[in-house]
Order: sequence, then structure tokens, then C-alpha cells
Amino acid sequence: SSHSEVFLEKHWRSVVSRSVCEYFLDAQRTSPYDVPPVIATPHYYLITVQRDAVSLVAACKQEVPPLFVIEFLHRVVDTFQDYFGDCSETVIKDNYVVVYELLDEMLDNGFPLATESNILKELIKPPNILRTIANTVTGKSNVSTILPSGQLSAIPWRRSGVRYTNNEAYFDVIEEVDAIIDKSGSTVFAEIQGHIDCCIKLSGMPDLTLSFMNPRLFDDVSFHPCVRFKRWEAERLLSFIPPDGNFRLMSYHISSQSVVAIPIYIRHNFSIKTGEQGRLDLTIGPRNTLGRTVDRVKLELTMPRCVLNCLLTPNQGKYTFDSVTKTLSWDVGRIDVSKLPNIRGSVSITPGTTNIDANPSVNVQFQISQLAVSGLKVNRLDMYGEKYKPFKGVKYLTKAGKFQVRM
Repeated sequence: SSHSEVFLEKHWRSVVSRSVCEYFLDAQRTSPYDVPPVIATPHYYLITVQRDAVSLVAACKQEVPPLFVIEFLHRVVDTFQDYFGDCSETVIKDNYVVVYELLDEMLDNGFPLATESNILKELIKPPNILRTIANTVTGKSNVSTILPSGQLSAIPWRRSGVRYTNNEAYFDVIEEVDAIIDKSGSTVFAEIQGHIDCCIKLSGMPDLTLSFMNPRLFDDVSFHPCVRFKRWEAERLLSFIPPDGNFRLMSYHISSQSVVAIPIYIRHNFSIKTGEQGRLDLTIGPRNTLGRTVDRVKLELTMPRCVLNCLLTPNQGKYTFDSVTKTLSWDVGRIDVSKLPNIRGSVSITPGTTNIDANPSVNVQFQISQLAVSGLKVNRLDMYGEKYKPFKGVKYLTKAGKFQVRM
């Protein structure tokens, strides 16, 4: 947990002493935001994943492909979020029984077994108040006595006999921009991490084909097991029989800087003279957004250690300054093009300071709805194998990943 407490442990094959977690906790204390994904100890390899305020640590006796274990740990968190709506310490403690049942089904004697949400929900019913009360009274568990119909089929991710009154297929194209912008406004580094999340509620056994206007954009891709990879290699089409419900169809990476259009700019002026007060002036504005609104904008600056306080006036939003961590946070909100957000004012520094630290950098968060900053567009979705006409929808979202502007 965030308090460095082990609040849940599960053992397969043999019992592992809890003291092995000390290697991970030491690494976490040294660098809370940059814990190595693989930590070698005298007897085990610790493979770690951090999601929100919860850390998952897998102790492996033998050498295993690290990405295989990391992917499995992410799948565990995704499953908990699907079952309980969240994956926090409180939620896991409230659902200990179901969590252990899920871990038993997902990993069999140390080998991944059932990791698809559809299969797991047929095996272990998601908790609700009525079922919890009934189980308490009758002494029954959530685990089904019947093997799921899809477990032994060629498409284990989809259950049989799916029926809906309204047949719908929704696709969310979400892109995160990682970038470093230098003092002059030039791009030092820029790349896009993207994924396509789906919500598919279609009756029967539909066979879908999704095509893009510009599929050559992708530098690297990873797919859900339902995607036929040979078809993608040959035609750059996504052909698949989808799982029922919510799932991630694909993740992709775009690293060519020429494709990455930086959607915001910051005009900045920060000056401190020895023994005097400093001045700060920041303006943020949109660019390359095709008229879309930039929303949920937040800026965070880590000021030099010599700064005591900031007396600033923003024309929009609110700011806070933490005098202990020297962090200035400005919650801007939505950018209005007719009146660009600006914050300016004086910065108090320690009297007698002669050695001024390096200029701060600005970490930026933002969201832009209905825009994929890479220019990716879904062309069409075709369905085969069923005769009804489904309702289809595509939504685009761009947001900041690790987006830094140097001053």
C-alpha cells in the first residue's frame, strides 16, 4: 500500500517469506516514483507494478520473461477494477474472499489460466449486496460449479448465447502525448502512447472488421488475443470476434516526431536577481487542435530551493504554493482562446542568496476531446456472421502523458 504495508499475500508452489518485500520497500523509499520493474534479490526476482496507490509484487524463484509477468499483474488490476469498480486498498480489503477466488482461477500452480473477464464472471459471480447476504446465510461461495462454456472453445474470450435488445459497438481512441519542449519552444522529444478501448454489446457470434484511414502511422502495436494478426500484417485491418463487454482491443506507439503535433504552447518569463525578488509570467495557449477545446489544464512547477513564497495573480483558475516541497500548482481548467490563461507576479527569495538554482520546468496536464493528435481516424466497421445492424460509435481523446516544458 502507500503506507509500505503488505495487506494481501497469495502463495503458489511454496511459501515465500514476507521479508523479501523489504528489497522492494527500500527501492520505493529511495525513489517513490521510479521503482525498478525488476529487482534481483539473493533468492528471488521481484517483478513489480504500481497502479494508483497500490503496488503488486511478484516473487519468482526462476528466471521468467519480465514482460510476461508485468502484463499478468496489469491484467490482475484490470480484473479487480472490472469486478469492484476500483483497485484500492479499501476495496480489496472489503472483498478479500472474491479476490482470493479470482487469484486462484487466474493463476494455477504458478501458470496463468483464466485471465479473460468473461470467463471469470461465469466462474466467479461479481459481488453485490443481495448475493453477499445470501452467501452469508447459506454458507455458499461465489464460485460456480459448472465450467464456463467458452473455457475449452477456440474463442475462450467470448461466452456463448449472448443476447441483447439493443446491439451496440463503441470504440474509444485514447492518446497520451509524452513530450519535452525546450526554452525556445522547440520539441526535444515527442511520442504518443495510444490505445483503443471497446464496449461491445452484440448478440450471437459477430465477426468484426475495423479499418483505419492511415494505418501506417503505427510504429509498434500490441493486440488483444481476439485479433487475427496475419490479417493485420497482410492488409492492415483489425479482424476479430470480440469479447462481450469492455476490453482493450489494441495499444500502439508512435515515435516519429514529425507525426506528433504538440497541442499547446507556453510563453514564459522567470527571472531572479541576486538579493532581490523574482518575477514570474506564464501564458498558456492551444495550437494544432483543429478548433477543439483544451480542457482540464493543470500546471506544476518545482521552484528553486531559494524561493520562500509566490505572490501571483491568475486571470483564470486557482494556484497553490507548497513552501515545503517548493511546488507551485496552477489549476487552469478550460482554455478560452479569446482570453488566454495567464499568471504573473512576484517571487520572494531567501535574503542574501547568491547562488540561484537552475530554472524550473513546467509539468503540464490537459485533455482534448474528439481529437487524436496523431491524426489517426477510424474508417469503417463491418460486421459478418449476424444479420442485424448494430449502432456504432467512435470517440477520440488526447491527453498529456509526461509533458514537460523547460524554462
